[in-house]
Amino acid sequence: MRVLRIASFVGASLVAGACTEVIATDQQDARDEVASPATGPSETRSTLAPTTPAPAPETTSARPSTSTTTTTTTTEPPFAVYDPTCVVQVQPGDSLGGIATSRADEIVTIAAIQAENALVDDLVAPDQLLDVCIDNGLDDITGEQRLERNAAVVAAETFLAVANQQAKLNELLTPYGFPEMPVDGDSGPVTRRGLCTARLALGLPVNRSDMEPGSVEEQFLLATTTLPIPPNVATDGRWIFIDRTCQVMLTGEGFDRLVHVFPTSTGEAGYETRLQERTRAFRYNPALDNGGWHNSSIYPVDVDNPLNGNMYKPLYFDRGQAIHGANNVPTSPQSKGCARLRPSHQDALVGWLGLDGPTGSRDRINATVTVRGAYELG
Repeated sequence: MRVLRIASFVGASLVAGACTEVIATDQQDARDEVASPATGPSETRSTLAPTTPAPAPETTSARPSTSTTTTTTTTEPPFAVYDPTCVVQVQPGDSLGGIATSRADEIVTIAAIQAENALVDDLVAPDQLLDVCIDNGLDDITGEQRLERNAAVVAAETFLAVANQQAKLNELLTPYGFPEMPVDGDSGPVTRRGLCTARLALGLPVNRSDMEPGSVEEQFLLATTTLPIPPNVATDGRWIFIDRTCQVMLTGEGFDRLVHVFPTSTGEAGYETRLQERTRAFRYNPALDNGGWHNSSIYPVDVDNPLNGNMYKPLYFDRGQAIHGANNVPTSPQSKGCARLRPSHQDALVGWLGLDGPTGSRDRINATVTVRGAYELG
């Protein structure tokens, strides 16, 4: 039956031509071999074998050509580090400046790279590894955690924060006569006196320390638009408030008007300006015959401080202690018990009080003096 079926198929194929016959016969042979593996291919070929070899049919094979070479590329990091994307290997001719610029990140500076890698200078050598992912809490070369922030980044943040604080202090204090401070991002005793004054006015814990960038008190300061009268300072009538912690003097009228904010220098150790609450000022002695300069009988110029010119237009409030002008008003207590002001500030004070000549009348002076606080170096 198998031979008859194949013969019939071949007979029908002769109509189409010899070439087609050969191709079809070979294809059928292949199919029969698959369908009947028990029957050898020799039986079929003996019946249908062509007299000439048939050309091989063109077919598409899924097998790769033996002439094609397959290549697999594996990218290996150039050096063994924790995070290769964060590490640069110095090449000949590289510099820290060039490496910093190539990162296109403003936080990546020469100083920041130095701090991140504990470099003592800006010199680098070929093949040296540098961690350039700045202030991310990791040593990206070893994978170890960093316990401290990048010192250069912290310094840059502090510089900007201090400059913002200085600008805000000028905005709040200068309308009341406080000298304008440089906005230079460099905190010092002048800036810290201003910060202390702001804390006093805002009801914050009073101290002369720097203000932490991003802290709650800094946010409070920067959000303030008008300097308020400090809590528990104002009283009826005209008042003068001296704070020994901040080394600052404020004046006002009643509970709702702040008039002056002046830097002062109170009594040094052993000669402290005495603490008091709402003592009435009792005498004003401007020494009109000497341009307002009055030489203390207890502490003459050569004993007190020659830079002072001694006492300018003193206003007494507690025995020999007075508020007076001086040519030297440091940021720390350096007087012999009095509260020093700049001469221009003393003129503003007595002008506000309406004093145009010597007087020993408490009623005419009509002002109380309060002294609080304790100075601590800061």
